[in-house]
Amino acid sequence: MDEVAVAIADPVRRHILTMLREAPLSAGDIAQRFPISRPAISRHLRVLRESGLVRDESVGRQRIYRLDAAPLAPLLDWLAGLSTVDRWERHLDALETEVYRTRRERRSRGPAEHRREHTA
Repeated sequence: MDEVAVAIADPVRRHILTMLREAPLSAGDIAQRFPISRPAISRHLRVLRESGLVRDESVGRQRIYRLDAAPLAPLLDWLAGLSTVDRWERHLDALETEVYRTRRERRSRGPAEHRREHTA
């Protein structure tokens, strides 16, 4: 997980992953889309390859890179565990259930009983 986090920490590598999400690309195709040197792109691709986020294969004289998102799963699970959204969703769902239950009980009691409840 640490290697994956390091790999995606760099904006150039994130952009490469986004490009590879669309389609496999050669190292040359990737390099021409950046204003940095080909050796720099090669280093970025090596980091991505070592983290497992990209796979490469030789096709003739070219090296074709493909995205492999599987190594992101442990990082995504860890990030999801940090999120408080799930906890709040459970609380809000419980509140919604209670509101509907209370409304249903009031409707079933009838108007006279409901007036007595508010005047007491």
